[in-house]
Amino acid sequence: MSTNGEAADRIVIAGAGIGGLAAALALRARGHDIVVMDKVRALSEVGAGLQLSPNACAVLDRLGVLQDLEPYAFAPDRLTIRSAATSRQLATVQFGDYLKTRHGYPFWEIHRADLQQVLFQKVRAKGIEVRLSSEVMDLESTPYDQLVCIFQDQEVTGNLRCRALIGADGVWSRTRRLIPGHENAHYSGQVAYRALVPVTSVPERWRREAGIWFHKDAHLVHYPVRGGRELNIVALAEESWQDETWSAKADKETMLKVFRSWPTEVRNLLNIPDKWLKWALCSVDASGPWTHGHVALLGDAAHAMLPFMAQGAAMAIEDAAILAAHLPAEADNIPAALRAYERQRKSRVERVQRIALGNARTFHYSGALAFARDTVLRLSRPTTLAARYDHIYGWSPER
Repeated sequence: MSTNGEAADRIVIAGAGIGGLAAALALRARGHDIVVMDKVRALSEVGAGLQLSPNACAVLDRLGVLQDLEPYAFAPDRLTIRSAATSRQLATVQFGDYLKTRHGYPFWEIHRADLQQVLFQKVRAKGIEVRLSSEVMDLESTPYDQLVCIFQDQEVTGNLRCRALIGADGVWSRTRRLIPGHENAHYSGQVAYRALVPVTSVPERWRREAGIWFHKDAHLVHYPVRGGRELNIVALAEESWQDETWSAKADKETMLKVFRSWPTEVRNLLNIPDKWLKWALCSVDASGPWTHGHVALLGDAAHAMLPFMAQGAAMAIEDAAILAAHLPAEADNIPAALRAYERQRKSRVERVQRIALGNARTFHYSGALAFARDTVLRLSRPTTLAARYDHIYGWSPER
């Protein structure tokens, strides 16, 4: 095993995803030397659309990337909620200028790859080292009270001295094994079929809004991304998982059978894409420990959540800001700083995770429960529905 580099004051971040890159920028702004490692050979267009609510945009603005993201983002005027059982519109939730005025930042929809690339370019511009094809394997202490990060780099084992390791390596985090008592991810019993289509191929009324359709045991979400040029389609259903990996190419005909009783306009939409990908929806219990000594988890590694509140990326971005707030460059008690980060973040993330779990049930109601849900929605004002999540969207690092 060879020693690679002599600096012992660096922070190693495992994972070059949204959370890892955001953390690199936030920690760099606090004066830290950062090395980001990821096992992928190149940052590719993995994933699909995601939502950046005002709380996420507040952090991205402070990281200096919000303006760079604007050409890739789409700000929907509203979210329209429909019943797939009756084809009726149930309600609208006011987005657009209403949320921007209310919280000071926009509500954007964006492709994950576009967000990752903008963050990556900013990381490179800040002189932060990113090592691809490098997977963090372990963290060891030395007799001289120093820390050594062990990594695998193209089948060669290396090491880096460091002062902390941040695990931002996703739902199947390897770093999480270094946190005693933290459980692995759990499959939720639901899958997400995802596809992108040119926005010109869908009805005009769907090109300026986000849409969600409710039905028993399944629901559908669609919204524009890439500056409004493409429509992101996510069809979510309860299904057993048989594949050997947690994401796979989807059989279109199998997917269409799940939605065969849905309205014609939905089935027409689902027929447009030639290729679909399927993801198993997994979660990581946020109530478990996030930190141990000089190791801390961030984002999905600590608290992967179901997408029914669209806050997975936002929570990782928030984590990055609060982690950096507790870690100034002159911090001499790293474990205490990491514990303070965990204490500040955990209650908020647990609450958002509970809301997402609750929505997972509500979206798939049937019978009397669906009737009650639909009645409440029909009687609700668009601004009232938007204000219901002020406690999520109105968050900022200063508050």
